[in-house]
Amino acid sequence: MSAPVPSFVDAPEPPIAPAVVQTYNLTKTYRTGFWLNQQVTPLSQCSLTVQPGETFGLLGPNGAGKTTLLKVLLGIVRPTSGRATLLGQPVGDRTVKHRLGYLPENAYFYDYLTGIELLQYTAGLFGLSMPEQRQRISQLLDMVELDPKAIYKKPLKKYSKGMLQRIGLAQALINDPEVVFLDEPMSGLDPTGRFRVREVILALKEKGKTIFFNSHVLSDVETICDRVALLDQGQLLCSGTLNELLGTSASYRVSGRGGNLEVLNKWLPDLQFQRGLWHGILNGEPYDFLSSLRGMGGTVVDLKLARPTLEEFFLDQISQRRSAK
Repeated sequence: MSAPVPSFVDAPEPPIAPAVVQTYNLTKTYRTGFWLNQQVTPLSQCSLTVQPGETFGLLGPNGAGKTTLLKVLLGIVRPTSGRATLLGQPVGDRTVKHRLGYLPENAYFYDYLTGIELLQYTAGLFGLSMPEQRQRISQLLDMVELDPKAIYKKPLKKYSKGMLQRIGLAQALINDPEVVFLDEPMSGLDPTGRFRVREVILALKEKGKTIFFNSHVLSDVETICDRVALLDQGQLLCSGTLNELLGTSASYRVSGRGGNLEVLNKWLPDLQFQRGLWHGILNGEPYDFLSSLRGMGGTVVDLKLARPTLEEFFLDQISQRRSAK
C-alpha cells in the first residue's frame, strides 16, 4: 500500500500583521484671530500607512504640519475630520498608551529634577517595580551614553542641549515601547550628538521597533529610514521607499583627484573638472575602476549611485508644488 501524498493546497497562509499607523483623509483645522473668524489648516486630507518594524521618516519644511500629524496620532489633539488608527485602535485609545514612546521637539522637564529622578518618575508612571527600574535605567544610560555622575548629581536646568536630548530619548524608551515617535530628534545637536541619536535609532531598528520620526536632517533620514513621506503645507505630496522615490540607477557618480587623464576619460566619458576635482558617471564596474585608479595614483573623494539625493528630490518636489500654484 502506497503512502498518501501530502497536500499543500489547503495550507493556511500566515496572518498579515495590521498596520501600526493608518490614517484616512486626516484633516486638522484651527480657528485663529481675535474673533476666531479665521481658519488655519495645518493638515489636510492626509492618508498614509506605517507597517510593523518600519523606520518611517516624515519630511517637510517648517510649518508643513509634521508636528500636528504626530500630535493627532498620539491623541494630544483631535482631528477635525478623517480618522486614524494606532496599533489597530482609534487614535487616543488609552489601552495602547503604555506601548508607545514619545520625544517632543522641545521637551520640557522640571528644571530641578536630576536625570535619575526624571527617569524614576517616568518609570513609576508605567508601573515598573524598583528592580525593573534599576535594570531598565542602567540599560538606557548605556544606550544613550550619559555620564552617571551628571545623571545623579546635576539638575536638568544645567544640562546641555545634547544631554537633554539624550535624557529625553531615555525617558521615551523607559517602558520598552513597541512604537517610538520622535519629533526632530536631531534638532540643534552637534555632529557627535547627531551620531549618538542616529545610533540609538539604528539599535531600536535592529530590535524590530516601529519608529516614526520627523526630521530636517535629510542625510540622516536617507541613511536610517525604510520609507519616507513628504508633507508640505499640510498636504502629503508622496510616500514610498527611497528606491521608489529616487529611482534604482545602476550607474555611479564619481569624484576624485589625480590619475591619468587619458585613462580617466575611458572610465568617465563625460569627465568634468570643478574646484580641483574631476567628476563623471562611471562606465564600468566600481571595483575595477578603483583598482585602475589606484594604479595610476589617483584618489576617490566620493562614489555614489547616479540618482538624485533625498535633499535634491525634496527641494525639487517643493519647488514644483509651489510653482504650480
